[in-house]
Amino acid sequence: MTSRTGPQIDLHAHSTASDGTLSPAELVRAAADAGLDVVAITDHDTTAGWAPAVAALPPGLRLVRGAELSCRWFGADPPVPLHLLAYLFDPAHPELVAELARVRAAREARGERIVDLLRADGVDISWSEILTAAGGGTVGRPHIAQALIRAGLVASTSEAFGPDWLGERYRLPKEDIDVFHAVRLVRAAGGVPVFAHPRASRRGRVVPDELIVELAAAGLAGLEADHEDHSPEERQHVRALAADLGLLVTGSSDFHGTHKTVRLGAFTTHPEAYERIVAEASGVTGIASG
Repeated sequence: MTSRTGPQIDLHAHSTASDGTLSPAELVRAAADAGLDVVAITDHDTTAGWAPAVAALPPGLRLVRGAELSCRWFGADPPVPLHLLAYLFDPAHPELVAELARVRAAREARGERIVDLLRADGVDISWSEILTAAGGGTVGRPHIAQALIRAGLVASTSEAFGPDWLGERYRLPKEDIDVFHAVRLVRAAGGVPVFAHPRASRRGRVVPDELIVELAAAGLAGLEADHEDHSPEERQHVRALAADLGLLVTGSSDFHGTHKTVRLGAFTTHPEAYERIVAEASGVTGIASG
């Protein structure tokens, strides 16, 4: 838990618009209840949660509208998947809108193929039921994991993502955005791109520092350092790299509701980094409720 006086700022949280368990309205109310002053809604590859979050914004809470983009670095074999947090971009920017729509469609097609593979092996789960449970949100493997839990086949999301299930046996590649293209698109849309959990080795392969140097030259604004999937050593490494490159540093919960155990505000961002994000953005502004 990050403890400091001053505004409490959590810049990475998910709603039912992607793979969280709280609706956008519930998410902003939960953020206020958790004592946050600023929260970012950063659903995967979608801005669908923005309007309902704005409409339900509690008094005194500021909302940063964002998204977490599914990206890939093609400089390794096989390519390395990674996530880019994009803040305060124009949601109507044509190129970015088209790219996000392509990624969402590919994610849904992959999800249906995974369910087909499971059903072919006698696993009784339904794609239509998964779509209904997603409630119109961007469908991904977490929704399939929840279906496996409801069917009594696994006990937890962690088990569902293990090698016998979605982590390996029933894992299919998905289409992502080239990370350099994503950084440039976010900047073109007036947004501010921050690399999410860049050293989280417990999630799998991480990219070399040399890539982050190149991304900084291409327009990357910051690195997420304080995150539950970073060890203390990894957080220190990210901070040192950010200092060397003049990048801002964020800390965030990456809250997903009951899909993860982490709480809103478990890690927070220093006000100076938040103010720098706001100052660099020209797509949309932050929103505060009276």
